[in-house]
Amino acid sequence: MRNTFSQIVFFLSTLLLFVSCGVKKSYNNRPDISGIENIDTTRIKLSENHYIVGENQLRKNKYGIWEMYLEGNALERGLAQGSLSRELLKKQETAFMEQIESRVPSKNYRNFLKKAVAWFNRKMHLHVPEEYKQEIYGVSRFAPSEYKDFAPAYLRNLYYHAAHDIGHALQDLMLVGCTSFAAWGPKTKNGDLLIGRNFDFYAGDAFSEEKIAAFINPDQGHKFMMYTWPGMVGNVSGMNEKGISVTINAGKSKIPLQAKTPISLVAREILQYAATTAEAIEIAKKREVFVAEAIMVGSGSEGKAILIEVSPKNFGVYRVNNSTELICSNHFQSKAYAEDSRNQKAKSKSHTVYRYKRMQELLHEKQIINPKKAVGILRNKEGMEGENIGLGNEKAINQLLAHHGIVFQPKQKKVWVSANPYQLGAFVAYDLEKVFTDFKEGRIETSLADENNTIQEDPFVESTAFQDYENYRELSRYISLSLEQNQPVSPETVEDIKRLNPHFWKAYALAGENYYQQKKYKKAVIDLKQALQREVSSVPEKEKLQKLLKKAKRRL
Repeated sequence: MRNTFSQIVFFLSTLLLFVSCGVKKSYNNRPDISGIENIDTTRIKLSENHYIVGENQLRKNKYGIWEMYLEGNALERGLAQGSLSRELLKKQETAFMEQIESRVPSKNYRNFLKKAVAWFNRKMHLHVPEEYKQEIYGVSRFAPSEYKDFAPAYLRNLYYHAAHDIGHALQDLMLVGCTSFAAWGPKTKNGDLLIGRNFDFYAGDAFSEEKIAAFINPDQGHKFMMYTWPGMVGNVSGMNEKGISVTINAGKSKIPLQAKTPISLVAREILQYAATTAEAIEIAKKREVFVAEAIMVGSGSEGKAILIEVSPKNFGVYRVNNSTELICSNHFQSKAYAEDSRNQKAKSKSHTVYRYKRMQELLHEKQIINPKKAVGILRNKEGMEGENIGLGNEKAINQLLAHHGIVFQPKQKKVWVSANPYQLGAFVAYDLEKVFTDFKEGRIETSLADENNTIQEDPFVESTAFQDYENYRELSRYISLSLEQNQPVSPETVEDIKRLNPHFWKAYALAGENYYQQKKYKKAVIDLKQALQREVSSVPEKEKLQKLLKKAKRRL
């Protein structure tokens, strides 16, 4: 990720060469907020970490997960969310903006970035449903004032809903490597549909600290839940009262030149308004997107899951035949993309096929899948055939950076969401029918979690290996920054990073790059060879190592 923000600056700065008059119109666009003065946003604190606004509430449970309930029309829901979570909104936006400031320290560059973002998003308002613009506006009324120079609060919040899409685009459209699966029939107990997924979107550790299990009772559409973060109106992982689950996995397409409908808002619309997979397909078809994405839709009543594969100029639906499992990583599988060159490149150059095959192995090993076994699959850190490929390897199902893991039983309307860290914390269980019944009856005194079905924390969290990995992450960031700034790193630190994660190719690659930069070419050759002997995450990374190794050998 160390080049991601520099890519953003270069890309968006280039866009400024094409600034159009359309920016001002979009910059001033606002949704209809008539009647806002009549909506009560008074927040009452019932206890530490427990707040209410009318019938809406926010409470933190013992696992560190915030449980939020919202009801009413779009503006009412947005205002309630903003009022309830105002401190969390500030923390979340600060975490995001500090990532930008650390990567783009120049104030002039950030001003450049500000204008470029406005240009890129100049037509987004034409593609976002009025309902969601109103909801986003309501949240933005409680956004922090510190970043108003970047953009007004409403526009910032609207722009953030495209961050997932832009993040993929500027990391060759795969900033993350999410993996998901669905199983049913003879693969599960009672034959009911079971879905598991890891959401590996990473925007810094602080960004992932405050997680929200949101339960929404809208005035239109279906009641639903989604696992999310403060200020987010879109959906990345969720399920509705009809037993429709919706998750998203990035695909590969060209870098976009303007934003359209953020994929999280497409997924939100499906979640709120679809009761069948056919209805989900129709909703996805009518929206224009600006990146490639696979939307996994599970249906409890139909007892199956499908993939809706969308991109700016193509659309496909993938259904498995003669199988009771569906796997999704980061390449497309429908006929519509069979000849797509970018999809073929993703399969041949990235780690998507490797993770797909590893998921096949794990599903076959487990035979009959239940929620606990599904969590075990999402937590798996090994490579093919159980090989130790190092902790944090992008080829693993569990890359140890996930924002969250989640498991759905759509027919039973049950869901399990992971507490920190990553998907290693407890998978807290919720029963949607019980949750919405409790709120209808006004029961707000205790957590909504189903303690009897909660799956306990992974013992790995308490191990020396996990602590070594956390130390490795700190050192890897330090060494990466030192390399960017051409600053030498002590030999002790270089040796430490290899000791802390001895099976991971990246540890030796960082050591080799450091030694090369310091003109210690013999040591560079040794470590680069060691890196190449391990499971390198992608073909481009391997080619980069091979190229640097050749240069180091010539320097000897």
